[in-house]
Formats: sequence, structure tokens, C-alpha cells
Amino acid sequence: MHEEFEARLKAYEGRPAATGVGRDPVNEPMIRHWCEAMGDTNPAYAGPDAIAPPTMLQAWTMAGLTGRPERTAAYDELLRLLDESGHGAVVATDCEQEYVRPLRPGDEITFDSVIESVSERKTTKLGAGYFVTTRTDIRADGELAGTHRFRILKYAPARRPRIPEQRRPEERRPKERRPEERRPEERRPRPVINRDNAGFWEGVARHELLIQRCTGCGTLRFPWLPGCNSCGCAQWDTVAASGEGTVYSYVVMHHPPFPAFEPPYAVGLIELAEGVRIVSNVVGVPYDKVRIGMPVRLTFRRYDDELVLPVFQGVAP
Repeated sequence: MHEEFEARLKAYEGRPAATGVGRDPVNEPMIRHWCEAMGDTNPAYAGPDAIAPPTMLQAWTMAGLTGRPERTAAYDELLRLLDESGHGAVVATDCEQEYVRPLRPGDEITFDSVIESVSERKTTKLGAGYFVTTRTDIRADGELAGTHRFRILKYAPARRPRIPEQRRPEERRPKERRPEERRPEERRPRPVINRDNAGFWEGVARHELLIQRCTGCGTLRFPWLPGCNSCGCAQWDTVAASGEGTVYSYVVMHHPPFPAFEPPYAVGLIELAEGVRIVSNVVGVPYDKVRIGMPVRLTFRRYDDELVLPVFQGVAP
């Protein structure tokens, strides 16, 4: 019976999922707004020979608040089949993009999606279900410009023990254990260290937060990059952050508990006194007391015998 159901799901692989036409051609105002929102000052995205940032690939296919792509009957049938089988919850898990050629103002966008794969039944922290991957080919004036893969999990939520309502939230949260009390499988994921950011992590080990500075134009930049977005110079040195900053924006994470992380907790976009921004945890204040504009101060927290991370302590007004 289980094998028969999965065979029905697999039958949808290769079938169309959606087709559509870009609501607007590639245009300079949208490129400018995107770059301003992202803080991206790369000169390639402005001027008479401008191209669109590659990461905007999906933006040109979005229908806006009042429209939607023309989803196929096959894709709707697949989702309905999963809903009716008890896998009614959905969460987006990841996406992948491949860039074939740059997009330029004036390009007319068309796209079509296919149901690329439906996984076997998987068990996750959220519950058991199926990963559905769609592949969207995006074309500019009929020429392939890029590919966007989008993956969702359709799942049946796992049953969780009921927490007595009379207990206050702070009483329900497990106490954070000291680093030496954590088992290896409970340790936080290691940061990816490569030749472009190794110096940053060496500074963190010394309890220094290092900011790159272009030796060509003096522009500060963070995160670390191999070259300057302002002038293109590949030479740089570093300055140590003073440690003072403010919360520019923040989110409160409420994901299900899993080893090494104990939600809810606040993650802030911190604007340093030097003018650059960094994403890190806001600590030392209740997560529901974090506010935009709150002053914070850099500190370094050890999570285990190997991992030290820069975090930001809320400063009482």
C-alpha cells in the first residue's frame, strides 16, 4: 500500500508545474531598489551597460500581490493528493539557482516549471512527509538565462507532548547547559572557513571583530569579500570594531527545538558604530524585549571547546 502511494507520487515527476510571463521586463528601477535594499554598490548594476544582479533571477518571475503564475492541473493534483493523505502541512526548505547569462534592462522574461522530483517518505523533526522539488527555467527573449530549483516539504506534523497551560513560558524553557555539558551531537554547526574569510575567524579566536578596509578607496566592508564593491580593488587591510552598535532590525526564532539551539531567541542585524552591519544573536535581554534602535555591545561567547562566536549584549537604557 505504501509503495503504491509512492508510485502514484513518482508518476508526477517530469510533468509541468507552472508557466508564466514576467510581469515587467528587466528594468533599472527594480534593479536600483534591489541593490539599495541589499546594500550592494557593485558598479556593474548601474549605468548604461548595467546588468541585473544574478540573485534577482526569481524576482522577475514573481506575479506580485494581485497575481500568480499559471499553475498546472498536474501540480495542483499532486498537492491535493498529499493533502488528502494527511500530509497537509508545508514548509519551504531550500532553493538552488544556476545562472547562464546576465539579464539586462529591456529583456522580456518567460518561464516554465516542471515537477523535477518527489522524494521517498522522509522523517524530520517537523514530521514525516515528502520533499517536492520544482525546476523553473527562466528565459530572456527566448534564451535560457538561468534555472531556479525550489524545494518544499509536505508533511504530517509530528505529535508533541502537551505542555500544561498553567506553566509560564519561562518555566517551560530548558535551562541552557554549559558548553562542557553538551554532547558532541548537540554542538553548533561549524562555520565554513575558506581563504576569503579565514582572517575573520582568526580574529574572533583572539576576541577581535575585524572589518575589511579597501586600501584603494578606504571603504569598510562586511561580510568579508575578496574585492571592493565600491572601486573593485583587490587589496585590503582590516580595522578592529569598537564593539558598539545598535539593532538595525531583528527576528525572533521560534523553530522547533533541536540540539544546540533553544528557541525562542533573537537574531539581530546589528549596525556597528563603524557603519557596517553584521547578523548575530542578541543576548542578555529577553527575546521579547529586543527593539530596533536598542544599543548593544560586542561580546564573545564560547559554545564548546572549539567554537567561539561574536554576539551582542543588549545595553540597558
